[in-house]
Amino acid sequence: MFSYVKTSRYHIYKGVIIISQRKADLIIALITIAWGSSYLFMKMGLDSIDVFNLVALRFGIAFLLTAPIFYKKLCNIDKKTLLYGGILGAALFCVLSTLMFGLKTTSASSAGFLAGTTVIFVPLLQIIIHGKKPTLPITAGVFLTIIGIGLLTIDITFQLDKKSLLCVLAAFIYAGQILLTSYFSKMVDPLALGVLQLGFAGIFGLLFSFIFEQPRLPANSVEWLAVLSLSVVCSAFGFILQPVAQKYTTPERTGILFSLEPVFSAIFGFIFLHEVLKVQGYLGAILVFSGVIISGINKKRCVLKSITKEK
Repeated sequence: MFSYVKTSRYHIYKGVIIISQRKADLIIALITIAWGSSYLFMKMGLDSIDVFNLVALRFGIAFLLTAPIFYKKLCNIDKKTLLYGGILGAALFCVLSTLMFGLKTTSASSAGFLAGTTVIFVPLLQIIIHGKKPTLPITAGVFLTIIGIGLLTIDITFQLDKKSLLCVLAAFIYAGQILLTSYFSKMVDPLALGVLQLGFAGIFGLLFSFIFEQPRLPANSVEWLAVLSLSVVCSAFGFILQPVAQKYTTPERTGILFSLEPVFSAIFGFIFLHEVLKVQGYLGAILVFSGVIISGINKKRCVLKSITKEK
């Protein structure tokens, strides 16, 4: 018999704290809030810092800040964890680099919508790879979310061009990264995995910056604000907790929750830039939130049922 303890806040199984899917979804939502601010800071950084240089600074500083905190876990990693961290780091580098190039050549509204198509690619990849069809609540949630993102971020003049395809490519790669994270986080320590992916993403960014750019440190307070905000809030917090939370929720649900990013981007824009949404924008935000709620109907409580069935 396995040792199993249940408390009001979490479950302990074989000495490992297990959170419910509800709490995992809450963590994903908090990450999405943090990432909602990233467009503002990326725009600030890209005004004067090259793409690969910004990627290297963002993830390199995040790794240097978090590695000393979790050094005990990093000292005990095996080859499998190192390999998985490298794969996720490479995927993360590709996602952010592609998205940043898209942000340099595409309007913010177009980029927000196109990046939000991750919510479509996650269940599609699930069908292709695993033959796993999304549930009715997930399907309905995806449908409402896509309409909501469209109303929130595009206008009647929106036209897809070749440059905009960079944002679509970033969304597709990120959908793959979400699926890989869900798989890897169940095989190895998700916390160590989250720290390692930051380090590898920073290494790839620095390598490409040396090859194609002239890497440098931020030169003024505005650049430092953008870099440190991206490093601490959007990377150290977000990308470390992502694999931890994804261990206890589904890839489809993760994709839906991440689609809240443009909603929080609009909120930050209203607070700090005094931007006011049009009526269609508020309607879009309502639809996105509705999609998230509907997608969670009848969801399972993480992995507790499957665990208690083991012998």
